Amino acid sequence: MHRDISKARAEARFMLEAIHTPDDQLTLEQRQDIARKTVENFRDNINKGFLSYRKSVTQAEDFAYTEWQGQGSVMRDVLGREFIDILGGFGLYSPGIRHPKIVAAVKAQLDRSPQYSQEMLDPLRAQLARVIALLTPGDIQNGFFANSGTEAVDGAMKLAKMYTGKAGFISTLKGFHGKSLGALSLLGKAVYREPAMPLLESVIHVEFGDAEQVERALSIARAVGQGVAAVVAEPIQGEAGAVVPPDDYWPRLREICDHYGVLLIADEVQTGFGRTGTIFGVDHWDVTPDIMCFGKALGGGVVAMSAFFAKARIWECLTPNPFMHTTTTGGNPLACAAALAHIEVMLDEDTPGQARDKGAYVMGKLSELKGLYPGILESITGKGLLIGMNFVDDEIGYKVAAGLFARRVLTAGTLTNAKVIRFEPALTISYEQIDEVLNRLEDTFKSIAV
Repeated sequence: MHRDISKARAEARFMLEAIHTPDDQLTLEQRQDIARKTVENFRDNINKGFLSYRKSVTQAEDFAYTEWQGQGSVMRDVLGREFIDILGGFGLYSPGIRHPKIVAAVKAQLDRSPQYSQEMLDPLRAQLARVIALLTPGDIQNGFFANSGTEAVDGAMKLAKMYTGKAGFISTLKGFHGKSLGALSLLGKAVYREPAMPLLESVIHVEFGDAEQVERALSIARAVGQGVAAVVAEPIQGEAGAVVPPDDYWPRLREICDHYGVLLIADEVQTGFGRTGTIFGVDHWDVTPDIMCFGKALGGGVVAMSAFFAKARIWECLTPNPFMHTTTTGGNPLACAAALAHIEVMLDEDTPGQARDKGAYVMGKLSELKGLYPGILESITGKGLLIGMNFVDDEIGYKVAAGLFARRVLTAGTLTNAKVIRFEPALTISYEQIDEVLNRLEDTFKSIAV
């Protein structure tokens, strides 16, 4: 492809005109053009590999399902085809798609300033840090804002190394922490790690949920003089299939880390801000980590937003030179406005409580389906509305995912466990929508059982 400035301008104008046109004024031809061009552009300018994996292409009719509009727990494609969303943007849409209070806050801030000057003090970032410090357990106090969960994990790792002066980490098998070179070093599945080797040295992987393996690893590391900065884990493993650890796991991790003088990092990127039925995943076990990582839902599904927060004594290592870790766009005013509004929505609407109650309802109904249709659903895991439907094998899992998509339910598998399909909707999803999803799921089970 050669440079063509006039064509670039025309291509930009094509989509800008489409998004500025009221939806009821878009013609069928314009909508079909958007769907067609989207497939072509993924093929030619992003990664054609996506097209063979996306059900929106492989199960499409004449035109691929092309995302266009969403509200609450309903997603519509550019041709108006409607889906109930139980994927939730992999946990992004905890308050629902386009929650009006969050959208309004971002629009209001956009009318003032969309980014910082980089020199004057920015009040929204300071206020959001204060609010999060008041929400987090124990004495978590200081934080840094970024754009993605991966950046938050990388920042937490860097902080741990700077504070302890040690290079090593202990992480978990099937754990998911992001795909930058730093976070990827923690990730617990070979298919994502091997092509990027070598990664960071001195990362030890142990089974998730087994605190004694962590203690043995730290004991051996001490014996051979291998420095370990931190133990990193998700409160509940998300991409592994909503795996809940034993109740003594997190309390024992706290004890073990204190005994060996290493930091405890909780990756709350997926579990944080209400997803599992409490504000943070570690709240289930009343544990205060040394560092916490946030992302996904923090920006309310409106603006990308992440953060890592730590105890004040740990943060002191950044005080002499606060420019040791910086970002140009992280914690920008639009993202902070979205996060502040989302936190208000979370507290006003008690979305953690909604997740707890609706999650219990869903898991009960799934257990009934498991009994009615043996040989399909092996187990149900998770807490709140971070639920894993664990199927007997990959083939059954694929058939269920495809069957749900054909019945206009939007969901997906997990990245480190192919047998698991997530049930991870907006925490505000209605019971009527949940029941409709369960009806369509049962219909899918019936088609497979025949």
